[in-house]
Amino acid sequence: MEKADPNLHQLPTAIIATIMTKLDVPSILSLASTCKAFRCCAAHTLSFLPNFHLPDMAPSADLLKPLLPLNNPHLRSLKLDCTRLDDSSLDILIRPSLHELSLRNCTDFSGKLLSQLGNNCKHLRFLYLSSVAEKMGRTIDVLHLEELLSGCTHLETLILMFDVSIFLHQNFALVWALASWKLTSLEIGYISSVMVAELLSPAAGPSQSSNHCSTILPNLQKLCLSVDYITDIMVSTISKCLASLTHLDLRDSPIMEPRMAFDLTNNGLQQINAHGKLKHLCLVRSQEIAPVYFKRVNDLGILLMADKCSAMESICLGGFCQVTDTGYKTILHSCSRLCRLKVFYGTHLTDLVFHDIIATSLSLTHVGLRWCNLLTNLAVARLVSNGELSVLDLRDCRNLGDDALQAISTLAKLRSLLMDGCDISDVGLSYVGKGLMSRSLVSLSLRGCKRLTDRCISSLFDGHTILELRELDLSNLPNLSDAGVLLLAKSRIPISALRLRQCPLIGDTSVMALASMQIDENVWHGSSLRLLDIYNCGGITQLAFRWLKKPYFPRLKWLGVTGSVNRDVVDALARSRPYVHVATRGEELGTDQWDDLDGIYLQDYEEVDELEQWLLGGDNMSDEEMEDGADVADLFE
Repeated sequence: MEKADPNLHQLPTAIIATIMTKLDVPSILSLASTCKAFRCCAAHTLSFLPNFHLPDMAPSADLLKPLLPLNNPHLRSLKLDCTRLDDSSLDILIRPSLHELSLRNCTDFSGKLLSQLGNNCKHLRFLYLSSVAEKMGRTIDVLHLEELLSGCTHLETLILMFDVSIFLHQNFALVWALASWKLTSLEIGYISSVMVAELLSPAAGPSQSSNHCSTILPNLQKLCLSVDYITDIMVSTISKCLASLTHLDLRDSPIMEPRMAFDLTNNGLQQINAHGKLKHLCLVRSQEIAPVYFKRVNDLGILLMADKCSAMESICLGGFCQVTDTGYKTILHSCSRLCRLKVFYGTHLTDLVFHDIIATSLSLTHVGLRWCNLLTNLAVARLVSNGELSVLDLRDCRNLGDDALQAISTLAKLRSLLMDGCDISDVGLSYVGKGLMSRSLVSLSLRGCKRLTDRCISSLFDGHTILELRELDLSNLPNLSDAGVLLLAKSRIPISALRLRQCPLIGDTSVMALASMQIDENVWHGSSLRLLDIYNCGGITQLAFRWLKKPYFPRLKWLGVTGSVNRDVVDALARSRPYVHVATRGEELGTDQWDDLDGIYLQDYEEVDELEQWLLGGDNMSDEEMEDGADVADLFE
């Protein structure tokens, strides 16, 4: 092994520190592992770093403590996965200087987390908490919420991605009167419709006053709730009481058909946008638990709603089984500013909706038409007249085939394409590889497209045409084998997320090929994968698990495997790579349970910098320096 360049030790500390402040935390830790000089400078940099973000790993308290020195008065933004943390870590996390805090997977925390934030983080403006106290399985006293809301008087965005019914109900509504008047965005993972009514209805006020609507959350602009039932009363109360609302997102998943009093009807839709400021609307009835729809809403309700929503920019409707082409066409022709449209379970939506879309002034950029089984290739041909489309979700539209892909291939700005369950073939994918969209496509999902074979890989990657692709889902393809994955590995496309779950012909050879994959000559052994899902693949044995250990897959953060097979081997792998999220029960990777899996917003993708490429590909360190940096290096695999 070659000695490190001695000139590195001669660089002025100020220059090194300046460079480090431009990097994210994982890159700083990577740099610290290379030599003593960088390690010392990294320790100093962490003491005044304003942003500390570790989104892809879950550190323990012992490992986190030296990385978050208590003497850093400049820390403004903190984002962590708290899977390995609990209340004993509050002294490390709670900082008076924080303006932004995002803590995921807080299952081992109690309500004390909220109290401590309210008592100590007076300048907090953005707060995201998920899964609080879930593992503890107990309620949280509403006093903890009261201390949070009364203490964080500058809070602008509050996101509570957990079931807030764990709060004891007494005085729950009154507590929200203490919320910051600056609060403009509120998102809640789950709240009952009764609690929503108590929160916003005039009767909830301490004096039963009619001014309650104007004093609770007076400046709220964005409200996102997952509830048990979406009702007329809920929609009407929200529309009347929240005068500044521009963004409304309501989702429910009833376990049975609701009665009239607990359902949404045409009358409720007529109340939407009472103050005329709404720009974004989402009303979805999920079929996750039971096949329940909005049966009391028809075209008339959509017509009444569209009449008040002509300035709408984004509309998402799910589960409206009585709405026909007439209702959907009303939206397209009434909302001239619409740029995002999403429809779930459009059971009566046909090609006629898009027949004359070219005659409208619409410039759609995001379109989702999932579970709309009456759509054919003709509808897609009409839809692509919107040449600005960047996200297209056509999952589970069973009648779409190769002709649809040929039309889609003309979209020069398409970034994300989801075609799960469509009737497409290897020939159809050749249009994707040769089309205009091949230069811009970042995410492609082909899950459950049964006609695809190994040849689909060569159709996509022959000639390296899809150079920007980073996320690929080839799950549930019965004819995809190790030979196809070998072709993928040979393409050298730097994919970061690869899903191959439930492919019976995928086995050990695929894992070995991906582990040996090289993006450039002599570097990036183990590919660029951050996420690999091989859950329930038919040919995976103990041999594959040897290739999932260090030093292979150096960037891996999410791994899906079958836990019931080779249980001891899976447990050993999880212990050897503690900062890889190993999922064994078939759960979807890369999100927590409250995240919106059907979101139509596409994340930004950053190019890997030269530092990270060099670190992952080179061994230009002495044994002594490698040992000095080992403790830090272990943090990021």
